[in-house]
Amino acid sequence: MTRGVENVGDTLSETFFEPVIRLGVTGLSRAGKTVFITSLVANLLDRGRMPGLLAASEGRISAAFLQPQPDDTVPRFDYESHLAALTGPEPTWPSGTRAISELRLSLRVRPSGLLAGLTGPRTVHLDIVDYPGEWLLDLALLDKSYGEWSESVLSALATREDGAGYLAQARAAEANASWDEPQIKALAESYTETLHAGRALGLSGLSPGRFLLPGDMAGSPALTFAPLPPEERPARRGLWREMERRYLAYKRGIVTPFFRDHFSRIDRQIVLVDALEAIHAGPRAMADLQTTMTEVLQAFRPGANSFLSRLLMGRRVEKILFAATKADHLHHSQHGRLTAIIEELTRKARSRADFAGVETAGMAIAALRATVEERREHGGETLDCVRGTLLGTGKQAAFYPGELPESPQRLLSAAQSGAEHWLDADYEIMKFAPAPLHLKPGEGPPHIRLDRAAQFLLGDRL
Repeated sequence: MTRGVENVGDTLSETFFEPVIRLGVTGLSRAGKTVFITSLVANLLDRGRMPGLLAASEGRISAAFLQPQPDDTVPRFDYESHLAALTGPEPTWPSGTRAISELRLSLRVRPSGLLAGLTGPRTVHLDIVDYPGEWLLDLALLDKSYGEWSESVLSALATREDGAGYLAQARAAEANASWDEPQIKALAESYTETLHAGRALGLSGLSPGRFLLPGDMAGSPALTFAPLPPEERPARRGLWREMERRYLAYKRGIVTPFFRDHFSRIDRQIVLVDALEAIHAGPRAMADLQTTMTEVLQAFRPGANSFLSRLLMGRRVEKILFAATKADHLHHSQHGRLTAIIEELTRKARSRADFAGVETAGMAIAALRATVEERREHGGETLDCVRGTLLGTGKQAAFYPGELPESPQRLLSAAQSGAEHWLDADYEIMKFAPAPLHLKPGEGPPHIRLDRAAQFLLGDRL
């Protein structure tokens, strides 16, 4: 009821006074969430590199400034520290997202068209909500019982060689016998190790997400459970029932509050995807990523945010952008192919969203450009390369990652057929450090298509 009253007040205030855009930014670990937010804010404050954002190129944004976020109980996104890490004399990548945070950027915007001569500039607030993509996957648990979740997890582990150890432990556990805390802790730790091993293999559909990023909940009973084989008549005080109780506590005490207090209030969303890492990891990682993208979209409440619908039903996500990050690791001649891959990866998910009335798109971007392009002669061929500073060594290197296929179906067909390796090629990746920046007054950090991403997500509200 409290959220409902707040929603009515916010809707009236935003409609008649100062509109608010709540932009959710998520993606699995190392997809580039922190860099995306830092570069987006820097380029909205200094808009010299944002020609694709029409309100900026038309000169209708007269000012942009940071303000305290409206929710005092949510940590502030540490924009200044992250920007300093990227723009210092020896730039480094900032630390990644480990918990939810928020930042408010306010824009003074002149209206366009017929309203331009009738009204003056207005303030539009952009509230950016940063949260780990691993937490987003947990929303699918809201509709699953402990038995259903356990069965799906154990079935997936049975197809992985590294899952044999935990499967043996789970099958050896006496589900109806009495239990003690060290036994449950040992099972939970073993299962958590299996999740980390899966992430090292490039897999993305790993749950519960808080086991990978526990934050201040580490060690709590709500994060100390594990899947067990199905049990038709579990004993009331047995191990299976205790695992079920903790699973329900996890959903009730962690997943539901996140959905209610933060996620359900988002009306624009960008999902950052490290598609190049999945391609490098192989067909299985690609197949898992496609399944994960479908599950991610099921967590959203897509639809149009009309004035009346927001009063009656709350916010609904209007636009979702699936962005393949690290486009600067490829020559621009391959960016179209990377875009086609992310569009095909999310096609099934986006079709459902489009049917529900949400606008979706796929795009290849680099929130911060860390490389330059060049061509090299090698073995009688001319190769389209990128050159940058290698992460860890500090040495300059030119790199040719291999050529992505013209048709993304060549990759996805191999992934869906269960192939262990790509049949025609290996796709390499290189990890680059951020390049030293020499910014002119009025310019934000260099990027690839960040302005077009901003236009898709925000342009209609500016």
